[in-house]
Amino acid sequence: MSIDAKQISLRVITSETVRAVTGLSVAESQKAFVAPNAVSLAQALFAPTAWYRAIYLAEELVGFVMLKDESLGIPSTEKPGIGVWRFMIDARFQGQGIGRSALLQVIERVRAKGLFETLELSYVPGPGCPEPFYLGLGFRQTGRRTEGEVILEFPLAQNAA
Repeated sequence: MSIDAKQISLRVITSETVRAVTGLSVAESQKAFVAPNAVSLAQALFAPTAWYRAIYLAEELVGFVMLKDESLGIPSTEKPGIGVWRFMIDARFQGQGIGRSALLQVIERVRAKGLFETLELSYVPGPGCPEPFYLGLGFRQTGRRTEGEVILEFPLAQNAA
């Protein structure tokens, strides 16, 4: 089943929606690959470079995304980097194209800032890891690892994707 990409939106998390965001969860077999949203939101409170949004399908909350955007830092670095820090779609909504549409929106938002050459992300390798999903979107191997995680990058130049 595939959804209409126009139904996917990234929205600010509010006092009215934060509990619902923390209630989202990936499948049991995926829990080793992403931190709970409550942990991510707690980390975001202390990270001036955190940019985060709830992912909606029409009016239904379905996921969460958080970026580390060095251009938000004070002072901003001369050549800031950006990466997907957390990304998840609730287990009930996976396999419908929601994650793909949401991440493509994130990529376009990052590209539109005009500050970055690539968008990075990392994942924990292992059976059932999200590597095929990310590679299918156009992310590519960097040959780098950090804390046991594989780092991928998405080229942001219009003709590179």
